[in-house]
Amino acid sequence: MELSWLMKLRIAAAVATGVVLIGFWAWPLAAPPEPLGAVSLFAGDVSFSNVIILAALAFLAGLLAYFLAWPYGREIGILAVPSGLAIWAVRCGNMAGLMRMNSTLPQREALFAALKWEPVFWLVIVAAGFAGVLAGQKIRAKPELDEAKKKANSKSNIYLNTASALIASGLIAQFCIRILAQDVKMGSLVAQPTVGQIVFAVFVSFGLAAFIVKKFLDASYIWPTIASALVTGFTIMTYVKQSALQRLAQEWPVVFFPNAVISILPVQIVAFGTLGSITGYWLAVRYNYWRKHGQEG
Repeated sequence: MELSWLMKLRIAAAVATGVVLIGFWAWPLAAPPEPLGAVSLFAGDVSFSNVIILAALAFLAGLLAYFLAWPYGREIGILAVPSGLAIWAVRCGNMAGLMRMNSTLPQREALFAALKWEPVFWLVIVAAGFAGVLAGQKIRAKPELDEAKKKANSKSNIYLNTASALIASGLIAQFCIRILAQDVKMGSLVAQPTVGQIVFAVFVSFGLAAFIVKKFLDASYIWPTIASALVTGFTIMTYVKQSALQRLAQEWPVVFFPNAVISILPVQIVAFGTLGSITGYWLAVRYNYWRKHGQEG
C-alpha cells in the first residue's frame, strides 16, 4: 500500500524527534571537550547523571515517535533514538583520535578493555527508546501480537532460532564491514576509514545481515541490533593482543588498525547497525510479500 503524503510527513516527524532530542538537544551530555574529539565513555565525558538524562530523553523520543507515526508507531518509533545517535556518530571524531590520545601500550590496553563493553551502553540507550515505543503501545491498549502464533513453536525451536539469528548476524556484519570499511591497506593492517565510509559499511552490513536472517530464519531485527553491540567486543578479543598493540604502538601511525571493525567507534557501530538492521528487516518483509503476491498481480 502506498503511503499518503501526510503519513510520510508524520513518519519523518517521528524520526526528526530523535534527531532533535538526542542528536542536537542532548549533544552537550556527551560532547567531547575537543572540537574533533570522539564520543566515548572511555574519554570520561559522560557522567552518571548525564546517562540518566540521556536514557530519559531516549524514552521520551521513542514515546513521542510512536504517536507521531501512528498507526505505524511500533515500526517507525524505534528509528528515533538511533537516528539521533547517528548525528553524534557523524559529527564527532574517530578511533584514530582516541588512539592518538592514548599513545602508550598500557593506555591502549585500557582503552580496548573498555571499548569491548561500551557498545552495550549505547544499545541500552537504543533500548530505552524502544521502551518508550512499547509504553506508547501500552497506552493505546491495543494488543498487536497473535498469541496463537506465539505458542505455535516450541521453546527449543525459539531458542535455537534466536541463537542462530544472533550468531549469523554478527558473523555476516563483521565479514561485510571488513570488506566495505577498508581504506588504505598495508599488509594485514587497515587505515582509519572516513566517516562516510563507516556509515555506508555499517549500515549496509547490518542491513544485509537483517535481510538474510529474516529471509531464512524469519527472525526479527532485534537480533541483528543486539549483534551490533557484540561485534566490537568479539573483534577486540580476537585481534587485539598485547603483541599486536605493542607492534602498532612502536612501528605504525595511530591511523592503522589490525581489523576494520576496530577502527569504528562503538556509538557509530550501534547507531548505524540499528538503523541498518531495521531497514534490512523491512526490505526482507517487502521482498517476501512481493514474491508471494507480485506474480498474482
